[in-house]
Amino acid sequence: MNRLAPIPGRRRLRAVGLIATVTAVLATYLVAATGGAAAAEISLSQGKPVTVSSTENGGTPGSAAVDGNAGTRWSSAFSDPQWIRIDLGSSQAVTRIFLDWEGAYARNFQLQSSADGNNWSTFHTTANHNGADQSLTVNVTTRYVRLYATARATQYGVSLWEFQVFGQSSGGGGGGGPIVRVSEFLADCPFTHRLPDDPIVFPGLPGGSHMHDFMGNTSTNAFSTYTSLANAGTNCNPIEDLSSYWVPTMYVDNVAVAPTGTTFYYLGEGVRDDIIAQIQSLPVGLRIVAGNAQATSGDQSIARWSCLHHNEIPPGKDFVNCPAGSMLESYLDFPQCWDGVNLDSANHKSHMAYPVGAACPATHPVPVPKLRQVLRYPVTGDPARIRLSSGRGYTMHGDFFNAWPAAEMDRRVRDCIRPIIKCGANGRP
Repeated sequence: MNRLAPIPGRRRLRAVGLIATVTAVLATYLVAATGGAAAAEISLSQGKPVTVSSTENGGTPGSAAVDGNAGTRWSSAFSDPQWIRIDLGSSQAVTRIFLDWEGAYARNFQLQSSADGNNWSTFHTTANHNGADQSLTVNVTTRYVRLYATARATQYGVSLWEFQVFGQSSGGGGGGGPIVRVSEFLADCPFTHRLPDDPIVFPGLPGGSHMHDFMGNTSTNAFSTYTSLANAGTNCNPIEDLSSYWVPTMYVDNVAVAPTGTTFYYLGEGVRDDIIAQIQSLPVGLRIVAGNAQATSGDQSIARWSCLHHNEIPPGKDFVNCPAGSMLESYLDFPQCWDGVNLDSANHKSHMAYPVGAACPATHPVPVPKLRQVLRYPVTGDPARIRLSSGRGYTMHGDFFNAWPAAEMDRRVRDCIRPIIKCGANGRP
């Protein structure tokens, strides 16, 4: 994934974060181009082990704050204090820390260092923070870095899109750039068509479902099967992805609005590194439904809504009021543990499960890539004007019918997911 491309629905390329990222990239380029001896700033934290005081849910693990993806985040439980600790692997000279806060930020916190992960010294304190992203120049040598939050700014937990720790490298040449240690590949699959069909829940019954927006495979309808999808076309990048993805149609003032940003991430995150190394390909023909179309409140939902570029707007399970110039974003994580036998089940969910304690449960022993659905809608303003064909925002759900060619999925799992390497749509770093 191009780190500067406008892709993930929940990413936050706010002005400070973008400037910091561009500055760091430009500095590295200039050193390499001129052959100078000046040190270049490098990330010491990306992909490193993380320990946290708590998580809000399985979709907001601590590892998301160091994955280099500004569309994923760590979020804590709704209490004080909270902390997140990064193990840099060895003692490192730290020169800068960048904090990419979500709307649920810490008002008061400390940055602390430790040689053993047990005894801590504070090297920075922030009080009465206003939620803006922070780029903090520091001078500390340490193996462990911890953000210790003593007071939340909102009723929610403490949440960071990115917790980046930087140090210095002597620079030097190199080949095609550094490998980013994030277990990921992706597919960008735009909106294709709209039908009241659902080939997973209501197969063979055209018009039997509420309205859906389909993405990816251009042929999807009530009669779709793996064979029909595998022999049809797609608008996905990469073109090898023949899968079909669909969600309930969004309406604003009763007019259908299609998503204009549609990225599907395949991730190893959510389980331990030793389990990531055992992840298997999603089997051809696998069908998964995530979310709850029957939800009557946010407590029954795993969907999440936010506003593009506006972290001051707290995210929610239902639609949020996004200011003019923004966009309404949705993200949804699919389960990543398979029972190893069934491609579907009676309720279209029980053949899959979410990890428990960063591992797959015994009932669903096969780890597979986690599908993350990230959608962006050109919608702002009063949430009362917005509905889904299934109801309120907390009824957001996603359907996935896997039609990746086995060899293409296998290559990406082998080259990207298991070795923990960030790959683009072509399945290469």
